[in-house]
Amino acid sequence: MYQVVPGGAGGTITDVIPKSKLSKDTRPLVGAGVIGLVLVIAAVTAWCYYIASLRKAELLKTELLDLNKDGYIIRNQGGSIVFRMQFRSGTLDLDSCSKEGEILSCGSTTDRKLIFFIETVRPKDTVQCYRVRWEELVPDIPVEHAMTYKFAHWYGGAVSAVQHWPISISGQQAPKPFVTSDIYSNRDEFGGILESYWLSSNATAIKINNSVPFHLGWNDTEKTMYFQARYKDSSFKPNPGEVPCAELSYRVCVGSDVTSIHKYMVRRYFNKPNKVPAEVMFRHPSWSTWALHKTDIDQEKVLKYAANIRKHNFNCSQLELDDGYSRCYGDFEFDPVKFPNASAMFQKLKSDDFLVSLWIHPFVNYDSKNFHTCIEKGLFAREPTGRLPALVRWWNGIGGILDFTNPEVRDWFSSQLRLLRSRYGVSSFKFEAGEANYLPEKFSTMNPIRDPSFFTRRYTEMAIPYNDRAELRSGYQSQNISCFFRPIDRDSVWGYELGLKSLIPTVLTISILGYQFILPDMIGGNAYLNRTDGKRGLPDRELYIRWLELSAFMPSMQFSIPPWEYDNEVVEIARKYTALHESLVAPRVLELASEVLSTGDPIIRPLWWIATGDETAYKIDSQFLIGDDLMVAPVLERGKQERDIYLPAGHWRSYKGERFDIKEPLHLTDYPVDLDEIAYFVWV
Repeated sequence: MYQVVPGGAGGTITDVIPKSKLSKDTRPLVGAGVIGLVLVIAAVTAWCYYIASLRKAELLKTELLDLNKDGYIIRNQGGSIVFRMQFRSGTLDLDSCSKEGEILSCGSTTDRKLIFFIETVRPKDTVQCYRVRWEELVPDIPVEHAMTYKFAHWYGGAVSAVQHWPISISGQQAPKPFVTSDIYSNRDEFGGILESYWLSSNATAIKINNSVPFHLGWNDTEKTMYFQARYKDSSFKPNPGEVPCAELSYRVCVGSDVTSIHKYMVRRYFNKPNKVPAEVMFRHPSWSTWALHKTDIDQEKVLKYAANIRKHNFNCSQLELDDGYSRCYGDFEFDPVKFPNASAMFQKLKSDDFLVSLWIHPFVNYDSKNFHTCIEKGLFAREPTGRLPALVRWWNGIGGILDFTNPEVRDWFSSQLRLLRSRYGVSSFKFEAGEANYLPEKFSTMNPIRDPSFFTRRYTEMAIPYNDRAELRSGYQSQNISCFFRPIDRDSVWGYELGLKSLIPTVLTISILGYQFILPDMIGGNAYLNRTDGKRGLPDRELYIRWLELSAFMPSMQFSIPPWEYDNEVVEIARKYTALHESLVAPRVLELASEVLSTGDPIIRPLWWIATGDETAYKIDSQFLIGDDLMVAPVLERGKQERDIYLPAGHWRSYKGERFDIKEPLHLTDYPVDLDEIAYFVWV
């Protein structure tokens, strides 16, 4: 039915259906329908959100890693959590995250943009790795991740003044630069041999990229280690022209057992030595003048020291003439008062079959005749503007520190060493210091270095021409230098703070960091009057004997305090153990040393190397292995002539001839070990 309805200009034609009113009986039905429709819409919406959340949850999982806004966890193949990292520098905005192939990436935190990703890498069937990168886009914002260490025992990082195995963390420490330091003078710092690598007993390893401005801190209450990248208020510097935006990048790898994951990490991330040092350095002990004479050394004392070595029928790989032979620090010549005829002294030593190594360092003191030469040539590290040389204080005075990033410095320093070698027939050098803490707080170098420890690397390279017999006490990315690396000086005490008990944990730590040709410092320690357990300026007799026995099972031996300073019994014990080192230890070490060139595997190994499933093996710090088939258990306690020994499962024969054929680890309690003995067991 059509109607014409007036309106507008000429009106509007519409199709109108007359409306009818709802009855009271139908209104409830309509209301229920509306409510039902709303419920259906709500259910569909909830289902969509649920599906989306499942997809997001699936997105934030990659292999055995689960990511959330505050951090991530990693599980092993059995489903157990083996690694947990928390983000302390920001909360991820999960809506900014996406996944493409093996890369899970996020573009922002809740308050700023960033670059973040985790990439899954499958290098081999038994290893699962994750590349992690958090890069800030705003300058001077630090990046900090906190690793929980309560799940396992951890090893690696750096040598320290108080050394334990596994790592023992106490107290709280805000993140500080992870750089090489002299821990004899600065006992709360990181040591002179250091790598940003840690390994855990649950077969997890983490390696911080070398490009990171890396700072390390910890909190024992929270059981966390803080991994931080920053430039602000730090000795690290960005590359010239770069904005100081911090980046924390690292790789976490999980394996089937601790030994296999370490083997993988060493092969992948560490330099390898390219040669084995001189065989005689492994077979025969070296002899240093330091602990016996300190700086009070002269020509007569050197000749007498050498004569006594021969008189008491000891072998000598080389005689090390330590600190005190020059008039000023920075002179590359002998003090004419102390050494009136150095050439004749060297000729005499050579005729008696002694090769001589000289102590050397990177400092030139202001009173040295070379100081002004170095100033004029611009050979020192400089203050930040680069216009003036920077003076530094070290344990022997004040002077400049040579800038080994400068090719001219390297040539000048090398020429001084070559001159000593050609003039006197010097066999090699003991390269002292090299730690980054001796650089000025603010400094510049000819070729800018962003990581202060790279100075250590440059210094260690100076030893390459002498690496058959050279000795270094610092190292950073220096495993390929192929020299003997020596832990910092030891005090003549029993304990864990630079004492006898620290020796095994320190050597194991250095080995895990990839340094295998180890010289474990002087038998008996430095013998400083205020840091010595003993009388007459000598280490305690019992301490000296126990130290001697332990050193006989290290890759190399070094005497300074000679055994004849005690009595004939000590001399006989010394002869016994230098002979045992030559006949039993050195052949094994040399065989393992040749394997290091390709594998990087430790020569001195922790017990868990062959007992990965035994919780006890992870905590033992007073025993060690040479390879897989020689286990050593020295006595390290004052007044003890017995000790408890952990014997891994296998077929062993003791030094006394006992046989142990055991399918499970065995604990030998109160095993008798006389003063002139050291307990060791050979795999049969």
